[in-house]
Amino acid sequence: MKKIRTLMVDDSPEFLQAASRFLCIDPAIEVIAQIRRGREVLAAIREHQPDVVLLDLAMPDLHGLEVMRQVREEIDEPPRIVILTLYDNPEYREQSTALGADGFIYKSDFGVELLPTIHQLIPNRSGRDPEPEKDQ
Repeated sequence: MKKIRTLMVDDSPEFLQAASRFLCIDPAIEVIAQIRRGREVLAAIREHQPDVVLLDLAMPDLHGLEVMRQVREEIDEPPRIVILTLYDNPEYREQSTALGADGFIYKSDFGVELLPTIHQLIPNRSGRDPEPEKDQ
């Protein structure tokens, strides 16, 4: 089975370490790189060619929304992008959706929502069938 190649972007080394340990419990996911600066994301995507990017919004050098805009504009086949943030801000969620985010997860919900979100975004790599979409 080909693993889901995951790039993590967050300015907190503690969060990167904890999140990486959490993701490694899933044999279908491989953390291929951890980036602490938004300005390094484009180069990291080109180098590592991830399937999924887990992107923090609040970073000191470049806001995650700007990073996502650049990725969508400059990468021919961009990876799936899941926003991970501490900020329960509807405006950030709306802006992320408008820029094409594939997911938006509050860090407080990380342990419950992240793995199902990744497997839903990349079902053929996870070895799982995608969950049927719920009627709304």
